[in-house]
Amino acid sequence: MNPSSEQPDAGDVANAAAAREFTPLRTWPAIGLLMGMLATRYLPKLAEAETMALLLVMVLGPLLLGILILIWWLTFSRATRAERWIGFLGALAAAAVAIGLSDKSVMGPALMLITFPMGTAAFGIAAILFSRVLSFRRTSAAILLAACGFGFTALIQSHGMWGNGKIDWQWRWQTTPEQAMLATRSDSTKESTPLVDTGEWDAWLVDPAWPRFRGADGLSQQYGPKIDVDWESHPPQEVWRRPIGPGWSSFVVAGNLLFTQEQHGDDEAVVCYAADSGQELWTHTIESRFSDPLGGPGPRATPTLADGALFAQGANGQLQRLDPKTGNLVWQQDIRELADREPPQWGFSSSPLVVGSVVIVHAGGTGDKGTLAFDIASGELKWSAAAGDHSYSSPQLGILAGATSVLMVTNDGLNVLDPVSGEEQLEYAWPFQGYRVLQPPVIDGDAVLVATQELGTARIRIQRQESESEEAEPGGQLVAEQVWISRHLKPDFNDFVIYDGHAFGFDGMMFTCIDLETGKRKWKKGRYGKGQVLLLSASGLLLVQSESGEIILIPADATAHQELAKVPVLDGRTWNHPVVVGDRLYVRNSTEAACFRLPLAPE
Repeated sequence: MNPSSEQPDAGDVANAAAAREFTPLRTWPAIGLLMGMLATRYLPKLAEAETMALLLVMVLGPLLLGILILIWWLTFSRATRAERWIGFLGALAAAAVAIGLSDKSVMGPALMLITFPMGTAAFGIAAILFSRVLSFRRTSAAILLAACGFGFTALIQSHGMWGNGKIDWQWRWQTTPEQAMLATRSDSTKESTPLVDTGEWDAWLVDPAWPRFRGADGLSQQYGPKIDVDWESHPPQEVWRRPIGPGWSSFVVAGNLLFTQEQHGDDEAVVCYAADSGQELWTHTIESRFSDPLGGPGPRATPTLADGALFAQGANGQLQRLDPKTGNLVWQQDIRELADREPPQWGFSSSPLVVGSVVIVHAGGTGDKGTLAFDIASGELKWSAAAGDHSYSSPQLGILAGATSVLMVTNDGLNVLDPVSGEEQLEYAWPFQGYRVLQPPVIDGDAVLVATQELGTARIRIQRQESESEEAEPGGQLVAEQVWISRHLKPDFNDFVIYDGHAFGFDGMMFTCIDLETGKRKWKKGRYGKGQVLLLSASGLLLVQSESGEIILIPADATAHQELAKVPVLDGRTWNHPVVVGDRLYVRNSTEAACFRLPLAPE
């Protein structure tokens, strides 16, 4: 019998029918979307200035383009109707399972930056690679690869984000730095020899070298001695290094006492260390833990030492007065109850300011509950004043138009207050939908710099307007006018300092110098991430701390940018302000603290 006359097998008929049903996928839209995901994630890093708009492109671009990959599959891929819906719903189910299995720390930005882009990109890559497989196997492969992409976040834990939008993560099964610190802390404390109060403590506390956030004047300046810039021949010498709990506080220094705030598991802690050894002297804790997807866990403010008392503001709003010798609680107030509000998005960050008999913090409550002042002896609320509903700045003391004033920058603008009564001397409206962090320095006695991410920095002249009215207050009312706005200095939470008629600081993540008379840029160079800067005024130097934990020496020179020295001092994301007292440099981040001896210039 002629084989060609035989009837075709039923399986062959079914396969032929299936082959006619399945067609090669239209892949060029998916290829374009994948290339767009790469471009939006990495090309913004090449820009000269990292702005909020570019950061949004980096965060939202891959997410939205990944969603379009699923829409392409559902509407424009040439997949069969069954493939489209099974593939689409299968990818969503894989994402839901991955999110359900993920650590709670990866919620929020990590989902947008890692989970959805990786899962949808894997789905698109599989669809492209198997586009000519004319069976349901290509859909199965796409769902399987998508599950692997989505599932990656179930294997990690997040410790927040870097300034450029990169997730600070580690494997989920690894011990976190905070866990390692807590495991070793009790043993190291038991083995250490207590630092005995021999009568020196009172002298240290009466005249602290670095009593509050950004120093005695709140301007991030060290006034001496001069530092040797030849770090190749005379590099800084490490004195001590120790693990520390998470948090973005800086240090307060009084003699051989070092104060800071950090997180210890479920407790927020104020800790006193020996400045010469890093030995823990005492710890005061309260049951409180604040964490956000960007900054991670821990307190945000820095303690303040004044009149023999230590004041600390927690990220959840507990304002405390402590005995700096023992850490014993004297009084405590809850800002949430007094201001009738929950913590802002990134926690209460206002470092306390002590003026006379009151300690002042920003609360952001409605009505007149914006800025609060408490009696330092009793903790009783002495006065309150209206302010914006959120700010991550701290109240700043300055002599403005001949009078001592408290300056508070918020999302609404600038408030100038009388430190004794809380009476509003001036309200300068400059609303911003984002957030403001940096403190407003007074320059030349009649001007203030208000720095704002995206909008730039404004120089505002404030003068006292004399009135002919007999009912007017003596001395006249304060009035303000804008001198200039410079978009050449757009800092986020990374600081700037003033020296010789110029401001030196961060424009996004690049270091820059602007002229205070005109607001014009003098130079812009040096990528240090979301770092910080400290002025060594006696040496005419800028000590820049990069976000990655390096210390860089730069002359405070408006003519050019020059790196004199660079040394690594910390490992990991470093946002905390450095402190220099004498020849000692104190640095910390959310995992470790260290002290270095800086070389001094020959006399």
